[in-house]
Amino acid sequence: MSLSLNEWLELLEFRHPKAIDLGLERCREVWRHMGSPRPASRIFTIAGTNGKGSTVAYLCAMLGGLGYSHGSYTTPHLLRYNERIQINGTCVTDEQLVAAFERVESARGNVSLSYFEFGTLAAISIMSREKLDYAVLEVGLGGRLDAVNILDTDCAVIMPVGLDHQEYLGDDRETIGREKAGIIRPGTPLVCGEAEPPGSILAVAASGQVPLCRLGREFEARLEGNAVDFIKGGSHWTLPVPRMSGEHQVNNMATAVAALLELLPESTESMQVIARSLETVSVPGRMQQVSERPLVLVDVGHNPLAARAVAQVIRMAGESKPGMNCLCVIGMLADKDASLVAAILEPLVSAWYCAGLPGDRGQSGAELAGRIGAVLEDGHITACHDVNGALDLALGECGCSDCILVFGSFLTAAAAIARYEQAGEDGVSVISPASET
Repeated sequence: MSLSLNEWLELLEFRHPKAIDLGLERCREVWRHMGSPRPASRIFTIAGTNGKGSTVAYLCAMLGGLGYSHGSYTTPHLLRYNERIQINGTCVTDEQLVAAFERVESARGNVSLSYFEFGTLAAISIMSREKLDYAVLEVGLGGRLDAVNILDTDCAVIMPVGLDHQEYLGDDRETIGREKAGIIRPGTPLVCGEAEPPGSILAVAASGQVPLCRLGREFEARLEGNAVDFIKGGSHWTLPVPRMSGEHQVNNMATAVAALLELLPESTESMQVIARSLETVSVPGRMQQVSERPLVLVDVGHNPLAARAVAQVIRMAGESKPGMNCLCVIGMLADKDASLVAAILEPLVSAWYCAGLPGDRGQSGAELAGRIGAVLEDGHITACHDVNGALDLALGECGCSDCILVFGSFLTAAAAIARYEQAGEDGVSVISPASET
């Protein structure tokens, strides 16, 4: 009897001995048994510490606006597993996923695949059957040993590199950059979302004679009033200000445009179409406003680089609303750097509500409160059982002109968004701790 999607996901969650198990051998072997399918005629592969999901969304919006068929693969999801795989901007169905899981299962033989590896092969299988022009693939963790890297990309995109997943990728930017650089292929374009990427990335690019395009060097993006001035190759084009808040979103959008122009240089003749395509791009959980009074902002960020980007948005909001207090509902997995995140946000946060998260990688609200309390000089810190409990307390203690920031994990963001969107119907598969990277 065929399994349902939820039954498949429950099976995959616990069948492989490790939640995160880097390496290409297992995945590549099964992929070859499947006939080595390619998800599309041309591939963009997106790596980096932060900004990957937004960059995927900007690229897909432009490809769609230009009339190209496209698919995307991003991880993790917020509310439903189906969000991970989209064809022309629409999430795949349960039936498509179940059929793809069955194809992967029949091809794997005795090879044990992790949850992420199994899902990646399913995504490739689904896209390959759609005969797509382009696939936009987000790397799950690192790059060199990530399952997505079994595919040769036509354009590598590496977003800003920061410290995260040090237990798997290394303790400094150079080492982590070397892992991200694993997605680069000789002679194919590399677009970097920062002016000074780690030297390890530049070294790999130079050794492979890779055309290099860096934000702040080979292309630029300047916020000019109610528009963005995008500059590349000495030419200027006017782009919209992103709907998603923050200077980092201007950079993410510009990086996506630069990547598009690397593979589709002729699209400079359609920049008005591109600009219109970018106007409405929005990704859930990226400083998403779920309430106006009080202002409640939800962000999936879970590392210091994300905390700096969020701090900039909160600072700007405070400048436009004098006297605004920011209360933070924070829930983080135990393997994340909660201390540094709290130190970055401390100047802007008047009260902390520490939410417990479930699973092997989770931690209780009391444990999280102890970690951030050790580095905060002052501040109201309350330990809570879960995200809903933390939100209840924060809502009860904030004024209508204040702001509540919900931050620290896809799990935390998912719980808050589900609460406000009342997305608890049957069939909604909330993200599990083993699925978040």
